[in-house]
Amino acid sequence: MAFPRNLRIAAIGLVAGLCVSCPGTRPKETTMAHPPVRIVLLHHSTGEEIWKGGVAAFVEAWNAEHGTAYSITEQNYPLAKGNHPRLGRLLPSRVFNLFFRDHYPWENYPYDYWNLWVAHRGAARDRSEANLDDLAGAYDVIVFKHCFPVSSIREDDGAPSASSRKKTLANYKLQYEALKARMREYPGKTFIVWTGAALTEAATRPEDAERARQFAAWVKDTWDEKGDNIFVWDFRDLETDGGLYLKPGRSVTAGDSHPSAEFARRAAPLLGKRIVDVIEGRGDDSSLTGL
Repeated sequence: MAFPRNLRIAAIGLVAGLCVSCPGTRPKETTMAHPPVRIVLLHHSTGEEIWKGGVAAFVEAWNAEHGTAYSITEQNYPLAKGNHPRLGRLLPSRVFNLFFRDHYPWENYPYDYWNLWVAHRGAARDRSEANLDDLAGAYDVIVFKHCFPVSSIREDDGAPSASSRKKTLANYKLQYEALKARMREYPGKTFIVWTGAALTEAATRPEDAERARQFAAWVKDTWDEKGDNIFVWDFRDLETDGGLYLKPGRSVTAGDSHPSAEFARRAAPLLGKRIVDVIEGRGDDSSLTGL
């Protein structure tokens, strides 16, 4: 005899809840549809464009169709300028940082996440920015990214350090290894990081673009490990089709590496799909792009 749908959903929720305490259960499998899952997307301008492309609408539609209770919100991070959230999007970073020195810089690169999440913890915060302890206390799933200048990766200088702001492969890798260890301190939380947003051909140099591609490959193939609470959304591959540059037509202009509105509408549901795949335990086996 077929059970009514509402009873089937209740049974699934009961089984999922029991499995949370089962020995050997991986952390990622504990964040299921019941109870509600709180998700945040930490971003600046590139992430905002993808968000506006329809991420929240995708999650709402998924809830309606599958009986889930996922709530998603977005947040500028680091907030960087208190009561001036739009200025960080409108002004070049170096201009904003010059006039708002009392706030955290309008930057969200690997160094900044290392600084805000690894170097500062507990009651320690850099210029009142939320640290990982604050964010983990408010959300179950934390999705984070870097702005496209992350792909302006220079040649290694021979002195790698996690505490360095220099954009080099060696520094990025040290910062990411420290971040991985820090995120694993929260096995009950889930993290999804975007591969670095690409630059247009007109906005970068071939050698920098090649290093950016190498970093994304390292993040996917080496840094990311199955069986933990950390996952990757391969945004760069969607932008580049595996090449060096953000494809023409996917950026605002040839010289502006922000995603176009059309591309954002295409990418937003893929981010949504990647998020629900991760929450529902398919993160290690499903597509990194959401396709």
